[in-house]
Amino acid sequence: MMYSIQKINSTETYPVRHIVLRAGKPIESCQFDGDELVSTHHFGYYLNNQIIGVISLFEIENEHFIAQKSFQLRGMAVLTSFQKQGIGEALVSEAEKFCTTQKADLIWFNARTSAVGFYKKMGYEIVGTEFEIKEVGPHFLMYKKFTK
Repeated sequence: MMYSIQKINSTETYPVRHIVLRAGKPIESCQFDGDELVSTHHFGYYLNNQIIGVISLFEIENEHFIAQKSFQLRGMAVLTSFQKQGIGEALVSEAEKFCTTQKADLIWFNARTSAVGFYKKMGYEIVGTEFEIKEVGPHFLMYKKFTK
């Protein structure tokens, strides 16, 4: 089994985002504001030349954190049949590595409530209480600071 994590463009994320995060919704729902900005970076996890996982990083601040430079992690998704095999961890680790090369202070995101345990295992912390994202479901704001 050959695998690699590569930089990809935003449209290459859509097939995985659609199946995992936006099932039953139109493909357009997979496009996120800021996907096309040069400061946004997308990564794909390939297994035998097939893309099975994706993650995106948006250089954007959050008023909850006073940080010099922060990235929002969005659209982290792994095809169902490949979940619970370390692929999500590999994608998040790759995103973290990239953030450190960009001298980022912090990575943050809105985690689906069902994914909070996954992120806690990777050292992320919750801020505040659960909130609802319209048509997506319950979430928590989570983050991790990078030590310089």
